[in-house]
Amino acid sequence: MAEFRLPSNSRVQQGKTHKAPASAVNVRRFAVYRYDPDSGNNPRVDTYEVDLDQCGPMVLDALIKIKNEIDSTLTFRRSCREGICGSCAMNIDGGNTLACTQAIEDIGGDIKIYPLPHMPVIKDLVPDLTNFYAQYASIKPWLQTRTPAPPDSERLQSKDDQELIDSPSACILCACCSTSCPSYWWNSDRYLGPAALLASYRWLVDTRDEATGERLDELEDPFRLYRCHTIMNCTNACPKDLNPARAIGEIKQMIALRRL
Repeated sequence: MAEFRLPSNSRVQQGKTHKAPASAVNVRRFAVYRYDPDSGNNPRVDTYEVDLDQCGPMVLDALIKIKNEIDSTLTFRRSCREGICGSCAMNIDGGNTLACTQAIEDIGGDIKIYPLPHMPVIKDLVPDLTNFYAQYASIKPWLQTRTPAPPDSERLQSKDDQELIDSPSACILCACCSTSCPSYWWNSDRYLGPAALLASYRWLVDTRDEATGERLDELEDPFRLYRCHTIMNCTNACPKDLNPARAIGEIKQMIALRRL
């Protein structure tokens, strides 16, 4: 599988241009990355002219229109169309975001659409997230306890304790943050990345979890945690307005404090 990197690879060639109908008035051009590993051809960028008077307002609407009416070979992921599932994460106009929440009118000029950067590409706009999900699984994203659960109730939390996990629990694992991070680009085999570390923080601050020490031990590594240099790309890229960089900083502080 080829790997897409930003800035664009010199091997990416100019592809076909699909013209809008002559009667179309409100036309926008979408330059879309295309790559089929089974074809043996180099990646290319195809251009599609879309009549916005016959299209929904979001970039995902345009992609669906392209696939349904112009080029059925175009491949991308999508599901909820509500910014909940994270399936349609891609690089749009130079930034990682969700196609279903990115309004076309907020982008000037031709709209450039690429897969998430620095990930192996399965086909077109579909990146291979195998390593990303494996890293998420490695932080053991479930409640770990030793104390038996109350026989007649759930494990209760105060409102203040619940609010500690409210924000990091909103992560939808779209990978926008991790694929915007240069440290993750070059060290994704060892650095967990912002998404996995945000998920780890969610369990570290969960007052019901009883494996804090073990979780911190597994993170205390020059690469797994400390390759983060707090450049804030992850926070800027998050389509859910979360703050992975702050969570990573607080994990580092937890480790530092327990050394005292």
